[in-house]
Amino acid sequence: MRSPSRPAGKLSAKEICTLALIGALLFAAKAALASLPNVNLNAVIIILATVFFGWRALYSVGIYVMLEGLVFGGNGYLLWWFGYLYTWPLLVAVCMLFRRNDSALIWAVIAAVFGLVFGPLMYLEYFAINGGWEMFFAMWVSGIPYDLIHCGGNFVFTLVLYKPLYRVMERFLGTPPGREKISEQA
Repeated sequence: MRSPSRPAGKLSAKEICTLALIGALLFAAKAALASLPNVNLNAVIIILATVFFGWRALYSVGIYVMLEGLVFGGNGYLLWWFGYLYTWPLLVAVCMLFRRNDSALIWAVIAAVFGLVFGPLMYLEYFAINGGWEMFFAMWVSGIPYDLIHCGGNFVFTLVLYKPLYRVMERFLGTPPGREKISEQA
């Protein structure tokens, strides 16, 4: 006799498809906004994926990072891609700490802070491989205008899109784990 529940750690076919689609959506949304420097929907999409899937959101992030490397990593220049291997999963880890939060404003602040620290996090590899503290500092300072744009874009997109996208995902995926208790308290 088969157990009605699936074993822990196993993904259902629906979860595999949904997480793969979220990874592809991350890539497509970034490509759609590529003409705007450092403005993308990645933070709000990853936040929502983490709210609904927990650590399994790392599958979507992995697909996104793989697609970025495959499409844009050519010409012998893959150094930026290594930063993606730890920076985007770090956002999932931070979101796990706040996963039960339901405030669009708090998520927008988290996304904005991530936008500010994204550049310096990406430059860590330059510190380790190329030029030490001097190169890291020079890259960071020269990137501050882009980090500010990234911060502002993340804040606005998350503040505006978190609730509507949450409702769409809830309609198709059901209520995220742990949310029943939050809605019962309200």
